[in-house]
Amino acid sequence: MSKLDLIIGIDVGGTFTDLIVVNPFNGETHVGKVPSLPHSEGASVLAGLQTLSINPSQVQRLVHGTTVGTNALIERKGSKTAILTTSGFRDVIEIGRTKRMIPSLFNPLFVRPKPLVERANRFEVSERLLQDGSVELPLDSQEVTEICEQLRNADIESIAICFLHSYRNATHENNAGEVIKKELPNITVSQSSEVVPEYREFERFSTTVVNAYIQPLLDAYLEKLESSLVQASYSSGILTVASNGGIMTTKTAQKLPVQTILSGPAGGVIQSIAVAKGIHETNIITDDMGGTSTDVCLIRDMMPLISTESAVEGFPIKIPQIDIKTIGAGGGSIAWRDIDGSLRVGPKSSGANPGPACYGKGGTEATVTDANVLLNRLGPQRYLGGSIQIDSSLAKLALENLSKELNNIDILQLAEGILQIAVAKKTSAIKEISLQKGHDPRDFSLMAFGGAGPMHAAYVAKELGITKIIIPKYPGNLSALGLASCDLKHDFVSTKLIGSDVLTDTALKAEISILEAQANQKLQEEGFTSKQIYFRPSLDMRYAGQAFEINVPAKKHHLTVSKLNKLFHAQHHLIYGHSNVSGQTEIVNFRLTAFGAVPKAALQSTLSDNTVPVDLLASTFPVYFNGHFLDTPVIQRESLTQENVVHGPAIIQEFGSTTVLPPEWSLSVKPDGSLILEPR
Repeated sequence: MSKLDLIIGIDVGGTFTDLIVVNPFNGETHVGKVPSLPHSEGASVLAGLQTLSINPSQVQRLVHGTTVGTNALIERKGSKTAILTTSGFRDVIEIGRTKRMIPSLFNPLFVRPKPLVERANRFEVSERLLQDGSVELPLDSQEVTEICEQLRNADIESIAICFLHSYRNATHENNAGEVIKKELPNITVSQSSEVVPEYREFERFSTTVVNAYIQPLLDAYLEKLESSLVQASYSSGILTVASNGGIMTTKTAQKLPVQTILSGPAGGVIQSIAVAKGIHETNIITDDMGGTSTDVCLIRDMMPLISTESAVEGFPIKIPQIDIKTIGAGGGSIAWRDIDGSLRVGPKSSGANPGPACYGKGGTEATVTDANVLLNRLGPQRYLGGSIQIDSSLAKLALENLSKELNNIDILQLAEGILQIAVAKKTSAIKEISLQKGHDPRDFSLMAFGGAGPMHAAYVAKELGITKIIIPKYPGNLSALGLASCDLKHDFVSTKLIGSDVLTDTALKAEISILEAQANQKLQEEGFTSKQIYFRPSLDMRYAGQAFEINVPAKKHHLTVSKLNKLFHAQHHLIYGHSNVSGQTEIVNFRLTAFGAVPKAALQSTLSDNTVPVDLLASTFPVYFNGHFLDTPVIQRESLTQENVVHGPAIIQEFGSTTVLPPEWSLSVKPDGSLILEPR
């Protein structure tokens, strides 16, 4: 690559760190993959960049997705955190809504997770705002100063300021924050009015606490990573992808780390939409299976479903994010015997170290990858991640040991059983985001990627009745590619509970205009021109008397009350199977997603120009399908042309991923290089 301004995407996963570098001038693309280094993610980023042999001075933009904050929350290894809250509300994060939520609703062994902040570190201060933002009791700044001494004695590293109704008036939180920063300059401060400026105290408090809990860790990680990149002569800094699918500056990511919870998977969704658009697909379900987990997302009419509330490890997180469902079913997911003697797979993973048994790095437990190796779907001639050679004898030994725990079941049947359970878990996750939300998966194509996604896609599709599978170019690095093509993105919200019967079209447009003015100022400060800025407004709406609302996207020509009501009724019917077109509706939140467009690169075609028939391109290898071994062609993806049609069984190999084509499926090639799998 000789020209300047290269764009790099880096997806730091639990098992591998995937990289892709694109030359925006000619579309030339290079991919890389290195094992991740748990708790040293920055080192794996630098190691990956070294494998690409890039001149740092040529890099225009470097974007990465990180799981640092997510892992800290899951492992409960965040900072020592305190809460400063309105007098009488110190226990909000523990009381919650006094009810269980699915999936724990019917679990007799359910135990509520302990709060991230113990009660001794929850401090109350005299102040009170009313729901309209007016001051009932002014903030006592001297009281905050006295509390700072207690924070200092308790060795607090981070504090969450959560005052009642601060989403309507942030003055008290701002003043308290200024006092704390002055008295304790070494601790980080998260204000709920900045993290979640909308109503619902429990969810707002919980999200702010999560933000504070992971903030020092992510702050240090990003600072160290940027410093290391500067030392390696990368002068462009690093951007981070947020859970909403947009990129953030390091400054924003350090201030609002809670927005990175679904950082990496969001990149795969963004690139899946780009691939679907190129081949004229409008409805897809993504199946991103890596080494540790599988992430699935439903995309209808080229738009992913957006959620404004989710939960990680039982802690509510109320931020706009792509509605991605994550389950513990990856290539490294461990197969094990349950207490009742049944076979289970995941959620525990072998991770990057030691990894599956076949990696030869000390792992002894059987994994999904080991099962694929035993069935010869991953051959010993493969180098996973470009550097890890498979040892099939170690995979066999791991499965033999597990077989002994399961009454000496035949190890080939055991391997098939492991894959069937992994497929069942993935299928269940897709049903959650489709059938349970009013969408028929048979109306969608399956976009399979990640290192392990294309290996199991045909079996997932068969279970769901899906008749078209898309395997994009660079499936093992697709999330990294998506990270490199994300626009910068900010979400703005204003809580104003108002009935649609009293809301005028003029007032509606005025509320959106206020948010647009805030967004314009923010993006222009970050260097974007008016031509690069665009908006997507939406509203959170509900029927009068309902406790919760749904988000209704609204294009410019939909910004009338009557059109929004029609959209709401239709969406309510889609989700819940009924609507009340004569029912009174109300708006809870006005929302605006603002984008700063960044340059995109068209990928260089990788289709071969040879005219050699497929059967002459392939070597054959015995692969286990449906209870017996079949002589199966093993084809290098780079050798396929648009004219090629492959009938299963076949194995399609490429850097970073393997596609399994079962006997009853066929494969064709799109002009952009995407593989299309369809049942025969």
